Amino acid sequence: MTQELVLGIYVLILAAFVGFEVISRVPAVLHTPLMSGTNAIHGIVMLGAMLVAGSADTPLLRGLGVVAVALGAANVFGGFVVTDRMLEMFKGRDAKPAAEAAGATASNGAKGNAASGNGAKGAR
Repeated sequence: MTQELVLGIYVLILAAFVGFEVISRVPAVLHTPLMSGTNAIHGIVMLGAMLVAGSADTPLLRGLGVVAVALGAANVFGGFVVTDRMLEMFKGRDAKPAAEAAGATASNGAKGNAASGNGAKGAR
């Protein structure tokens, strides 16, 4: 084994241990912003992958590059979907009924009085 390969394996193992320690100590409150940051970084990595795939010499390398870019795009998209769902969990439960009630009040005023039956439908 060459010295370059040994050094690469050493860096990979060290990065795995450091990454595990850092991620395991992240509080739940900071998890969502951290995920958003990593999604942005992964988007930059995808740009590099596209550049490398575009400069590939053989059809095999070009195919592997296309597969890597497709999987990376799925990862970025999935990460943003998960981040959006996690942010929805942090919103208060009263936020949705309050918004619906405000919409119902505005629609009741525009439609007329409650005696016509429109007010009862809008309040539900």
